[in-house]
Amino acid sequence: MLKIGIVGATGYTGEELVKILSRHSGVEVLSLSAIIDKPTKISEVFPSLAGKCDIICKELDIEEVCGLSDLVFLALPHTVSMQFAPKFLKEKKRVIDLSADYRLPAKVYKEWYAKEHMDKAGLDSAVYGLPEVYRKDIKKADLIANPGCYPTSIILAGLPLVKEGVVELDDIIADSKSGVTGAGRKAAIPLIFSEVNENLKAYKIDTHQHKPEISQELSKAAGKGLDVVFTPHLIPMNRGILSTLYFKLKKKMTAKDIAKLYKRQYKNEPFVKISKGLPQIKDVVNTNYCEIGVSVSGNRAIIVSCIDNLLKGAAGQAVQNMNIMCGFKEAEGLIS
Repeated sequence: MLKIGIVGATGYTGEELVKILSRHSGVEVLSLSAIIDKPTKISEVFPSLAGKCDIICKELDIEEVCGLSDLVFLALPHTVSMQFAPKFLKEKKRVIDLSADYRLPAKVYKEWYAKEHMDKAGLDSAVYGLPEVYRKDIKKADLIANPGCYPTSIILAGLPLVKEGVVELDDIIADSKSGVTGAGRKAAIPLIFSEVNENLKAYKIDTHQHKPEISQELSKAAGKGLDVVFTPHLIPMNRGILSTLYFKLKKKMTAKDIAKLYKRQYKNEPFVKISKGLPQIKDVVNTNYCEIGVSVSGNRAIIVSCIDNLLKGAAGQAVQNMNIMCGFKEAEGLIS
């Protein structure tokens, strides 16, 4: 059995990791840690885990985590993970980081996260954990930079078109709507019920910290630089992301033509579905699937994708990466 530690276990992503791993046949969760008032059973923090996982969650003790774990998930805020990942790697533990700390080059990271990167060696060795693109590299990795939720929904939706070279690269727009759990489990006035309920708002228009990650990965797929105009929105739902992407086609194509590109690109992917119509958030919530639908209007291709931000956008994808790294069936623990 693979021994697992989770650092940051009391957040929404930590909760989902415990849920998934508690039903995984090849692992055993032995260490849970977080900033917490006193050692507490995780099933008391999240009562839905009662009988599934009753391990005590306590303050982080790196030596203890290393003694109990083969692989460590870091479900920590951005700019925090890079303080701890090197310590686990030094002790020969494999690490899957769910923050943004290893997704971008140091210079870009500093620009968008306003902090100097503390682990340049880790940046050089980290593998971007999007299985549909980097599966071969993930198999050999010791450090995984688990993608963000917005980027996962947008990159998977845009990759086939930019890779095939059938769209203009200077005119790509991504419009995304996310449930409130995407902001994490924290007390903040913009996230309280009376602020979010019966409301819909755009925020950080083309300045969201996930923008460079999106442009970086789609540029790699295109083989040349591009810049995606990205507008995120907060919707009054717990979970789920719907992203709509707009592309200008270089030649006349029908929705059927475009769907063929997507089906070819993702034909062997267990967690990407090409919809016959347009997907909805309810189609994917509580699953690790990304569902994609295609449409054409004049010379515009309009692509819609849906994911659960806590699963394919975070914990589910992290476990998918673990399965690839450690030789498990890729869907183990992810299809109940």
